[in-house]
Amino acid sequence: MLRSFSCTAFRPRPRSGAVIPRLEGCRCLAWEMVGYGASIPAGRDRDISVGAQAGYLARWMEHLGLEPAILAGHDVGGGVIQIAAVRNRELCRGLFFTNAICYDSWPIPSVNPTAATGAVVRHMPTAPFREFLRMFYRRGHVSAEQAEEAFKAHVPHYEAHDGAAALVRQVQSLDNADTRAVADDLPRLRLPARIAWGEADQFQKIEYGERLARDLGAPLRRIEEGKHFTPEDFPEVIAEVINALVLDRRQRIAAVAQQLRAQQRLLRAERSAGEGHAGGPVRR
Repeated sequence: MLRSFSCTAFRPRPRSGAVIPRLEGCRCLAWEMVGYGASIPAGRDRDISVGAQAGYLARWMEHLGLEPAILAGHDVGGGVIQIAAVRNRELCRGLFFTNAICYDSWPIPSVNPTAATGAVVRHMPTAPFREFLRMFYRRGHVSAEQAEEAFKAHVPHYEAHDGAAALVRQVQSLDNADTRAVADDLPRLRLPARIAWGEADQFQKIEYGERLARDLGAPLRRIEEGKHFTPEDFPEVIAEVINALVLDRRQRIAAVAQQLRAQQRLLRAERSAGEGHAGGPVRR
């Protein structure tokens, strides 16, 4: 599972961590993007673009010796797994997206000025920087309580690692050419997929979720009151949709196995019939 811009895979908050315990019959690993969250220091001298993250993800999976997996992504994490699936289809058994960047849906307007004025923003004092992040979370969550919880969980990583300069590195690495480059390949993936989308998201509009669903041939679960941070605000919905994808994948594997067994039985029957004919009496 890959999370979003300004989020971390570690030290999950109570509700953000509620998705994983709800998943059934699967092993779930959370991969933190290089240069984000607790891994901000690792991104100081590296390419942390979305395209580069897809490469890091593939190498991480190969390093761990993971079997092909269902990849789940939110926001920037969703863009990463689109690229990873196109480049390394052999690593992927299915795809799940929720309010993910795609096509030309990003960077969002509020991010562009930060990237353009990075030389100034990187020196932003702590107090205004904290308020900038607090406002970002408020716009993306359905309640002020959830937004404040998110703020308290993620701001310490920025404060411990470069402050506003870390945010500037992140936003200046965002280029929608990365997702536009794989857009035409998405319909050809032919992988099991599911999508859940907050319809009230100001950052990633529902129209992009609809387009992604069409290109992937995937069911779209609309979350009427959902804003951007659906995994925290609606963990039960996100888990339900992922579980449906896992079940669908398991049923496909079972169906293929059943077909193979049927073919093997047929071959054995044909072989047995052939051997019986070959060893029978010769009539004159």
